[in-house]
Amino acid sequence: MFSWIKRNNKTNGASNGRYENGNDYLIELRDVVKTYQGAAGTFVALDHVDLQVDPGEFVAVIGKSGSGKSTLVNMITGIDRPTSGEVLVGDTAVHKLSEGQIAVWRGRHVGVVFQFFQLLPTLTVVENVMLPMDFCNVYAMREREERAMHLLSLVDMTDHAYKLPTAVSGGQQQRVAIARALANDPDILVADEPTGNLDSQTSESIFNLFENLVANDKTVLMVTHDLDLAKRASRTVLLVDGRIVDGSISGFKVQTSAPDETGNTQSESKNPESEVSHA
Repeated sequence: MFSWIKRNNKTNGASNGRYENGNDYLIELRDVVKTYQGAAGTFVALDHVDLQVDPGEFVAVIGKSGSGKSTLVNMITGIDRPTSGEVLVGDTAVHKLSEGQIAVWRGRHVGVVFQFFQLLPTLTVVENVMLPMDFCNVYAMREREERAMHLLSLVDMTDHAYKLPTAVSGGQQQRVAIARALANDPDILVADEPTGNLDSQTSESIFNLFENLVANDKTVLMVTHDLDLAKRASRTVLLVDGRIVDGSISGFKVQTSAPDETGNTQSESKNPESEVSHA
């Protein structure tokens, strides 16, 4: 069962790569194009993108609004499909999977952290963390709550385990979302603007969690508008008009969302010489 997501330990002479589909990298995008049709015509979100990510890398993805950052990570997670090209993650050709296969594969192999948390409001914090285990039927029933509590301890949320998400702060909800993303012990964690709605202190704490995960052999891809955080990743990928470009990011400006006196968010510029906007 699920043979399409199981690693074949035998050498495949036809593959000429570390993994079954010939890829030498844990994540490999080959000539990926993504277009959307609209009233104004065809919009090219990704334009012949090639990307390689090794196991254990911490990659920050940056770019202006509309540059294709979220589309890029959606290709890797299988949330969206390429118009053309190949998306290879480990031994899996993600672009070839059916919708049902993608859901199972993603649940077991990729943890996804969304900007707006996406916690189910009627479930407690610990139940939200257990949900991926229930969906993919991994770990024995009696072990799931214990594992969920362990993951909550990693993000300092055990004291809030039996509260509903609405009873904790935005930063605490993001911590829970990270714990949930780790529920099935995925090799890869993909985070789309995980600190976009958080204050600087909480953002720093979330980034430190990612660094600890990388230190423990996880691979992390993080879309971010925060250049201070992006520069601390092991590698930065800059997208411009749907293409990955080479060059320094030091001359860019990022618009960040900071809480105002009422607790709402407002934009503030972090580098007067630069220009990457919050997407």
